[in-house]
Amino acid sequence: METINWLEVQLYLLPERAIYLESSNSLLVADLHLGKSATFQAYGIPIPNCTTDLTLKRLKDLCTQIQPENLYILGDLFHSRLALQDGTLTTWIDFLKQLAVPTWLIVGNHDRSLVKGLEQHHLNILLDRIHLGNLVLSHEPIIPSKRLNLCGHIHPCLRLKSRLDDLRLPCFYFNVARKLLVLPSFGEFTGGWDVKLEPDIIAYGIADHKIIPFAG
Repeated sequence: METINWLEVQLYLLPERAIYLESSNSLLVADLHLGKSATFQAYGIPIPNCTTDLTLKRLKDLCTQIQPENLYILGDLFHSRLALQDGTLTTWIDFLKQLAVPTWLIVGNHDRSLVKGLEQHHLNILLDRIHLGNLVLSHEPIIPSKRLNLCGHIHPCLRLKSRLDDLRLPCFYFNVARKLLVLPSFGEFTGGWDVKLEPDIIAYGIADHKIIPFAG
C-alpha cells in the first residue's frame, strides 16, 4: 500500500487496484468492464466466460476486508449492451444485494447506453462527476481541474524493458502538475495504455501484491 497526502486528505493506493479514502470510509474502483467476454463472443472471438465472476469476487473480497460505507465506480461498469446478454446484469444485481453497500456509478463511455436500465437496480447514477471535499471523481480526466481529479478510462500500465524482460504492470498514474490521479483498470480482461515517465509524473506499478513507485 502507498499513501498520497493531498490537502489533508489521505489516499491509500491498494495493490488490489483500488483507492481507499479513510476520511469518508469510501472505496474507489474504475473500469470493471463486466461482460466484456460476452461482447467478444458475440463477434465470434472465443474468450472464457469467467472474467466477470473473477472481477466481482475480487471486489467482494476487498469490500469484506475494507468494510467501506460507500463504493464508487469511476465508470465503465459494463463493457457494452451485448455484455448483458449472458446474465451479467443479473449477476451484478445479485452481487449488489449481497454486498449491501451504497454504490455510486459515475457513467463511463461504455455505460451511456445502459443508464436507463441500471437506475432501478440498487445503483446511484452520476452522469458526470462528484465532488468529495478537495477531490473530484470522474470517469474521464478533467483538465484543467481545481481539485485533485481521481478518474479511470485510460487503463494506465507501466512498461519495464530490459535485455531479458519486457514487463507490463497495471499502475496508478499521478500527474502532480495537472492534479490528476488515474486508477488502473479493476477488470480482469481490459488491456491498457502505456504511460510515459516525465517530470511531475509518478507511476505506482503493481506487482506481486505490492506497489512500487517510479518517478519521472
